[in-house]
Amino acid sequence: MTPSALIWILLAAGIATLLAVLFRRRAPQRRARAVRDLLDAADALESRLRMARAEIAAVAGEQGPDPVGDAMREMLRQRLWLRDHGRDASLTQLAEVRASIDAARDRIDSQLAQIARARALQA
Repeated sequence: MTPSALIWILLAAGIATLLAVLFRRRAPQRRARAVRDLLDAADALESRLRMARAEIAAVAGEQGPDPVGDAMREMLRQRLWLRDHGRDASLTQLAEVRASIDAARDRIDSQLAQIARARALQA
């Protein structure tokens, strides 16, 4: 083996090692970012739910079905899951919980839009 071939092999091994180290460092960062994004989404949904509860109560009163209460219970369930399983959860599992939160926010936004339309018709 020529010295230049040996240098190329060592250089390739060094680059591969460097890439492996960089990838291992980034994995916890991606995971931490996913957890942080999930918690931010949960906080935003909880805020939206509180606003929705006030809007729905203003229009429909306190009686009847409580879609906001159901959503708040689901939010609590997700937060408890994150507390209990967040350390071991895969990025895929975290993404699924985030998607569930986003879907709940979309449902609440839809209900708020219906309330706004109903108010506009009454005015």
